[in-house]
Amino acid sequence: MLHELTLLLFSAFVIGFIHTLMGPDHYVPFIVISKARRWSLPKTIVVTTFAGIGHVCSALVLGLIGISIGFTVLKLQWITTRSNAIAAWLLILLGLLYFIWGVRYAVKRHHQAAHHHDHKPKNWKELTPWILFIIFVLGPCEPLIPLIFYPAMQGKVAEVVWVTLLFALATIIAMLGMVTASYFGLEKLKAKFHWFEHYGNALAGLIIFSTGCAIKVFGL
Repeated sequence: MLHELTLLLFSAFVIGFIHTLMGPDHYVPFIVISKARRWSLPKTIVVTTFAGIGHVCSALVLGLIGISIGFTVLKLQWITTRSNAIAAWLLILLGLLYFIWGVRYAVKRHHQAAHHHDHKPKNWKELTPWILFIIFVLGPCEPLIPLIFYPAMQGKVAEVVWVTLLFALATIIAMLGMVTASYFGLEKLKAKFHWFEHYGNALAGLIIFSTGCAIKVFGL
């Protein structure tokens, strides 16, 4: 039993880590938006962490509800696939709207050169973290459900908790690792390319849009 639990916990961590690294939607939006909106690194870490927690918790809640009413793993995976498809479309929509807004902002800023950077509209600043959080909650982390299915069916609450915690830890570590490394990397690029100050928001929207499209086309 101890050997089985150890293997399950190890699998949860490894699968969570690899799944996150292979899915650019887990970190690309935070990377580009944090630079475009000039978020501090602590704020970027907080937003990324909460989105990661919501991403994992939504899968846990969905899995436990499904198991309690007798759904099979295949049925639950079908539901999460549909839910993730919706999340991908929302990511595409967010990217498109953010791109349009970014272009309009850049043009407006060009014509009003006397304005300072701090005059950016606050509505996007305030809404963007919540929009990202909602998208991540609506797109539950699929690989977690099969991992908790067996212990949940046997009523092993402690195992479900440990599997979820390790999976969440691996997911958040991978997300924060990619986001933090890219944050400092983009700082250097931003210093070299001054046009990023003007078109950073539009570029962020375009990258998020492309990420959403890649998820839909390639099933990342």
